[in-house]
Amino acid sequence: MSSSSITDPGFLRETLSRHSLPQSLAQPVKRVSFWAAIILPFMHLSLLIAGLDSPSMILAFAALVALNICALYVGHTYGHE
Repeated sequence: MSSSSITDPGFLRETLSRHSLPQSLAQPVKRVSFWAAIILPFMHLSLLIAGLDSPSMILAFAALVALNICALYVGHTYGHE
């Protein structure tokens, strides 16, 4: 019987590294993120032109900015491999 337990941080780290995102899936995710990072600023522009009058518009703008930052982070290495 193994001495590792599910709550052991070493066990979790080893399990996550063993079951990491396959390389065949990583490239398409990077490609979509790269192009999303290019397209999302146009959505920001449309929200700014419409005006940030209501709290829901401000929330939508903030969510788009956060999504754009995530897309930039994930897709920044696309094309360099």
